[in-house]
Amino acid sequence: MLEATNSQTETSSPAPVNAALAAEAKVARIAVTVFPILVVVAGVLGFLLPEVFKPMGVAVPYLLGVIMFCMGLTLTPPDFASVARRPWAVALGIVAHYVIMPGAGWLIAVLLQLPPELAVGLILVGCAPSGTASNVMAFLAKGDVALSVAVASVSTLIAPIVTPALTLLLAGSFLHIDAGAMVLDIVKTVLLPVIAGLLARLFLSKLVAKVLPALPWASAVVISLIVAIVVAGSASKIVAAGAIVFLAVVLHNGFGLGLGYLAGKLGRLDDKARRALAFEVGMQNSGLAATLATAHFSPLAALPSAVFSLWHNISGAIVAAWLARRPLKH
Repeated sequence: MLEATNSQTETSSPAPVNAALAAEAKVARIAVTVFPILVVVAGVLGFLLPEVFKPMGVAVPYLLGVIMFCMGLTLTPPDFASVARRPWAVALGIVAHYVIMPGAGWLIAVLLQLPPELAVGLILVGCAPSGTASNVMAFLAKGDVALSVAVASVSTLIAPIVTPALTLLLAGSFLHIDAGAMVLDIVKTVLLPVIAGLLARLFLSKLVAKVLPALPWASAVVISLIVAIVVAGSASKIVAAGAIVFLAVVLHNGFGLGLGYLAGKLGRLDDKARRALAFEVGMQNSGLAATLATAHFSPLAALPSAVFSLWHNISGAIVAAWLARRPLKH
């Protein structure tokens, strides 16, 4: 989370308003450049060395817990206060996220006639909460970072109920869905770690402040490791399924980015808010989707999540750079 940007007031100046923001902008740009590279390297290693990474599959839920704990560490009371100040914008973002991406995932799976495991995997990605990198992309695109943080936080906190329910509704016709077990898994791997991180931030603020700069990199490394494990689990089937999965993911992510921006426009939000919603809708917590797919279905079902982990960071960085060069509309 980019807490320093929550109070940012510039609208069209291309440069950050102070030295702290300048440093943060530099770190953010490095992160969105290096992160996709890490994910690609991890995926290649998982494919070439499946015997090394496949046995680590049992650790995936714990690795996701580390990521969500890091997310909790970045949250502050003002992040939640912004929900009360702007309930319409936050509600619009949540509804758009949990309508557009699940619906698009189901539609693409049907139109491309994906095999059941891949179809469920794609739909599961769509039903996941916002991605952990969406706030960085909103910042780089000169979007409304406070809104981005609020939508990401709320979508994550309600995921234990919404994600299993939507997955059961949309993917139940492809494979058996144990929604109850999925609820418990999301509570253990997402909700509890986020709450633990938030409490640590409140009661151990000085200690947490020292480690905050390292959190994005820790999350990037852990997400890359999850991708390597997921790819290793389905390495034998990637050659046959890779092309169709990549096409499905590109379409899914593209729908999310475009329709997320359009939702903000239809909701009469300003341009900064529209930019934020584009990333909050189009970027998913693919680590959670991969964890759930591996635990409840198969490594092949987790393949769309692994591809999404790579692609949405590449597309997000490209779209953010493009939007950053366009003047804000008033």
